[in-house]
Amino acid sequence: MGKIAFLFPGQGSQSVGMGKTFAEENEAVSAIFKRADTRLETELTKLIFEGPEAELTITTNTQPALLTTSIAMLEAFRIADIQPDYVAGHSLGEYSALVCAQALSFEDAVYAVRMRGSFMEDAVPEGQGAMAAILGIERSLLKEITDEVTLKGQPVELANLNCPGQIVISGSKEAVEEASLIAKEKGARRAIPLSVSGPFHSSLMKPAADKLAEVLNNININDALVPVIANVTASEVRSGEEIKQKLVQQVYSPVLWEDTVNYLLDQDVDTFIEIGPGNVLSGLVKKINRKVRVFSVNDRESLEKTVETIKGGNA
Repeated sequence: MGKIAFLFPGQGSQSVGMGKTFAEENEAVSAIFKRADTRLETELTKLIFEGPEAELTITTNTQPALLTTSIAMLEAFRIADIQPDYVAGHSLGEYSALVCAQALSFEDAVYAVRMRGSFMEDAVPEGQGAMAAILGIERSLLKEITDEVTLKGQPVELANLNCPGQIVISGSKEAVEEASLIAKEKGARRAIPLSVSGPFHSSLMKPAADKLAEVLNNININDALVPVIANVTASEVRSGEEIKQKLVQQVYSPVLWEDTVNYLLDQDVDTFIEIGPGNVLSGLVKKINRKVRVFSVNDRESLEKTVETIKGGNA
């Protein structure tokens, strides 16, 4: 029997109205949204369900909104009584994975990511940082390019190693633009500037990481009940202390997503269930390995289909 991994999405998967029908149909789901409003003393649920989209996409709002919706959808999925052998999340999604593994309480997680979003927004003045997706280039060659540009004085680094041929770079605006041009000259298929509010997962985020460390020092982080695959190392973390260190490092380090999925494949995971809005991670898993079973749970229909296929397959 193959193993099961739950995956949780990060920033970019948000949309106005996410989780609304789930909340209307299910009291336990609705309760998660209410708990977020209470902990943050704000009308987060109203923003998630009704928008406006421009406000939802502000990092300080997006991060708690996505975490809340992912955990609400996890709550709905509990009915299936399917347990993960491993959990992982992309960037912000790692906090959802930690709630799933009971290393973090939901209230602490939603507060931590609200603060994390705020620190990330404040770390670099508006317009000075940038990110770009570079398609169709080898990781080692792109790293050579970013290292070369950084040596000239402005930092640019690999930020998200999502799947073969899809890597996001991050750093100062000028350095990202220069690295994008060189990458295209050296054979990259495309370089797409991303509409983000800062150079996430780059060394420019170190001030945000320092502030986040203070927040996490005042939060109870337990040992995880299920192995969590950390973005920073693409390996298992269980101890509360190690989890805290990795969450701080994660702010300014690359998200090793392709490596994370490959690690899970090496542990005999053959069923990946993405829980939360959108299906970005499901798409990335399929690009890394076409043979595994991949499901997205983001509404009642997809939940029922997932349960039916998995339970049916096990019968």
